[in-house]
Order: sequence, then C-alpha cells, then structure tokens
Amino acid sequence: MRSRQQAVTAGSETREYIRPMPGGWWMKKKTYLAFMARELTSLFVYALFLLLLASRRHDTDLFAALLDNTFLTVMQIVALPMVLYHTITWFNLTPKAMVVWRGEEKVSPFLIAGVNYIAWVVVSVVVVFIVSRYKQG
Repeated sequence: MRSRQQAVTAGSETREYIRPMPGGWWMKKKTYLAFMARELTSLFVYALFLLLLASRRHDTDLFAALLDNTFLTVMQIVALPMVLYHTITWFNLTPKAMVVWRGEEKVSPFLIAGVNYIAWVVVSVVVVFIVSRYKQG
C-alpha cells in the first residue's frame, strides 16, 4: 500500500513560476543602475584591459610596443575613473556585507569602511614608492 505522501506526490504536478524580467530592469531604480555601472566597470577593466596586456606577455617586444601605444594610454585614462568608482562603491558596500561584532555591539560601519580606505592608501603609497625606486635605478 502506498503512503499518503506518495499518493499526494504522484497525483499532483508542481510547476515553477518564472517571473518575466524585462531587459532594462536595471534602469528602473538608481541603486540598480549604480550596481550595473559598477559591474560594467569591472568588465571593462579586467576583461578587456588586463586580457589585452596578458595576451602580449610572452613576446617582450610586442608587450613593450603595447605599453608605448597611444591607444593603451587612452585606455588607462579611461580605466582609472572606472577602477576608482568600482573600488569606492565596493568599500562603501563592505559594512553591509561584513557585519562585525565586538562583544554585544556592532562595530561602526564607518570604521569598517575606513579601515579599507586606510589600507588602500597605504598600499598605494607602497606601490608608488616601489615604482619610483624602480624608475630611478
């Protein structure tokens, strides 16, 4: 004899409801637009820019020619504000993604984001120092 659960399952068929999503859903709210802009900046910088550089890594002459290319200089000028936008929006989202507790109270979101900004400045200063030393010697 079949159990009650088997009888209900065998007699009923469930279908998943898939809500239609228009192509421009991300243009309806400012927050959605900001999210998509952040994601598109990462697509440009990482997928196009870095893959272009990585594709030339085995041939040093091609890589050096690419670095001296005006097109690459323009890409770097375009990429800088995109990277800054991506980084700033990510650091501002960090307190929402990572809630830190100290005992019974939450750590301030400004402190969490602030630590990221301070680390960013420190790493940037170290990179500038290394690059300036490399160019001198």
